[in-house]
Amino acid sequence: IRLTKDNELKVSLQEISQNLEGVEVTDDELRTIGINRLQAVDGFAIYEAKKNELIVLDDFASNKVANNARQVFAKVPGLNIWESDFAGLQLDIAARGLGPSRTANFNTRQNGYDMSADALGYPESYYIPALQAIERIEVVRGAASLQYGTQFGGMLNFKIKEAPEKPVEVRVEQAVGSFGLLNSFASVGGRKNKLDYYGYFQYRQGDGWRDNSSFDSYLSFARLGYQASDRLKIGFEYSFLDYQAQQPGGLTDEDFRQGNLDQSRRGRNWFQISWNLLSGTLDYKISSQTKLNIRSFGLFSRRDALGNLEQIDRLDDPASNRTLISDRFQNFGTEVRLINYYNFLGNKSAILVGSRFYSGLTDRKQGDASASATADFRFLNPEDLEDFDYDFPSRNHAVFLENVLNLSKNFSLTPGIRFEQIRTDSEGTWKQTVRDFAGNVEAENVFTDDLSVNRSFFLFGIGASYYLNNDLNLYANISENFRSVTFSDLRLNNPNFLLDSLITDESGFNADLGIRGGLLDWLNVDISLFYLQYNDRIGVLLPAASTLLFRTNIGDSRHIGLEAYMEVELLKLLGKSSERTGLTIFSNLSLIDATYTRSDDAAIEGNEVEYVPNVTFRSGINYKWKDLKVTYQFSHLSEQFSDATNSRRNPSALTGLIPSYQVMDLSIEYQPGRYTFSTGVNNLTDEKYFTRRAESYPGPGIIPATPRSFYLSAGIKF
Repeated sequence: IRLTKDNELKVSLQEISQNLEGVEVTDDELRTIGINRLQAVDGFAIYEAKKNELIVLDDFASNKVANNARQVFAKVPGLNIWESDFAGLQLDIAARGLGPSRTANFNTRQNGYDMSADALGYPESYYIPALQAIERIEVVRGAASLQYGTQFGGMLNFKIKEAPEKPVEVRVEQAVGSFGLLNSFASVGGRKNKLDYYGYFQYRQGDGWRDNSSFDSYLSFARLGYQASDRLKIGFEYSFLDYQAQQPGGLTDEDFRQGNLDQSRRGRNWFQISWNLLSGTLDYKISSQTKLNIRSFGLFSRRDALGNLEQIDRLDDPASNRTLISDRFQNFGTEVRLINYYNFLGNKSAILVGSRFYSGLTDRKQGDASASATADFRFLNPEDLEDFDYDFPSRNHAVFLENVLNLSKNFSLTPGIRFEQIRTDSEGTWKQTVRDFAGNVEAENVFTDDLSVNRSFFLFGIGASYYLNNDLNLYANISENFRSVTFSDLRLNNPNFLLDSLITDESGFNADLGIRGGLLDWLNVDISLFYLQYNDRIGVLLPAASTLLFRTNIGDSRHIGLEAYMEVELLKLLGKSSERTGLTIFSNLSLIDATYTRSDDAAIEGNEVEYVPNVTFRSGINYKWKDLKVTYQFSHLSEQFSDATNSRRNPSALTGLIPSYQVMDLSIEYQPGRYTFSTGVNNLTDEKYFTRRAESYPGPGIIPATPRSFYLSAGIKF
């Protein structure tokens, strides 16, 4: 094109851009095998100055066949993990002295949307996606409260694998293991023009290592995405879980002392889950600097627990009726997030604005069921239940804002605010039956509840981040937290404990101060101090001269601790590193002092908080050579109490000390081309230990952990 000085030419170029799901850098991947940190701004979320971990499952060998949380979360400091079943049917983890039961103190998500039973009234997660289909797991500590909800623990998100970059890819894997474990997994996915899809199906069964502990599980997932234009993408997902398990019940301290761990004191206890989780997402690129995300989700599910809830030191009368607790969950929610990048003082900053609407309904029933030993999940008198029949509606509106202000190239502030409006209702009837010493009914009183509680409040937080260099980062944050009373706190008939009718919500805050990144070319660390203030903590007491637990607001607790992670790449240290070979040693250490600082019960003040090991240490070796991965892990937890009274032992085994223990695991994975082979041994030394004392299901009593076990898996991809 030839122009003279008197002509003017206007050229308009169309913007060409593409959002990348991720970038793999080989050198960094070898530096930290299986663990990394979330970016300052990742997708539609801000993680700057927050304590977080990113677990990449394909980087290391682990027992994904049995969903072994001890191995998968080994590099996350400070996690307390309950081991309630040998097949990983449920996930029970917590951090910083919070209760691990069904991960209720985390806001649990799949691909960014809720997957728990009821985010407000019953935030327990009975569903966990197949680890064989998981790409990564995101863990954000208590500072996640401003973006993801108010839980003290933070946020836990399972990111399922994306569709492969070809029209069709099929993966099939078959595994067997100890105690009759069978795992069949198949997935299919691909991309064609503007469409992408991915789905999997998993069937698992097992006999269990204890009597009366067999199970069957069916799990599936399907996703369909459509790139409508360069700016707009929509997606739909559906998850389904159905499993039924027999529960052998708990053990007494004497059983454990004698080593009779494979016995069962309950032969009529059963548990079943049916989970349906749907979601729809919309991503719209308003401009090169502004993006919009809308995610809607719904849950239609049920949970049924059937059996004898009496204390485990009492014999199970085969002629007595069993108790059935039946829950139905119907929940809907929508989150809208808008993120905008802008220049501030010559630096690129980002602001996130979001809103959330959530509506939940839990229908909870409890009454008598048949005296048989079969899995008969039917009430004997469905129109006139012996215990209670309740509806628990809930509503939640929230708006939130967080802003990464990059004040210089190295320093940033991240202030945030969240406004919550919560309404929880309870509507129903419950019965109080008075019996004489012979068990005869003397009186039966029927009560009706119709309660509604509204509360509105603000949560505030701020974080600061300073980069000493490209690899090393100083960070600090403080964020407020809140936890609503759950439906289990309001109504449950359990022969092992009583409920306080005046129980109230919990509040407090999390604070972190730490340093993370590459101290040296061969050394990666994340070392931090934390302070957790927990006011009006709900828990259980064992009053003097009583065999019944009392669930109430115990008092205020403060949790101070150190969380340290360190990984050394030995080959790089020795100057022998190569592109396809890696040898790393990792260790993480958690030291926690969690104490009750205030309580209406003078005997509680100064006691240690329950389920808080003062020392948690995990270490291991990851070796990677071409297509071979080998992982060895060691775990040690110090002793911990199971109730606020710090009782060391009682005949019912509901409360008492949980002794210290240490476990070792070995996993091997080999992937030549399109084939995959894996094997491993869990609990190498056959350690006899337990991690929890259950107040009801799957106990009551001591739940022993799985002894030494093996697994073997083979798969093909085509």
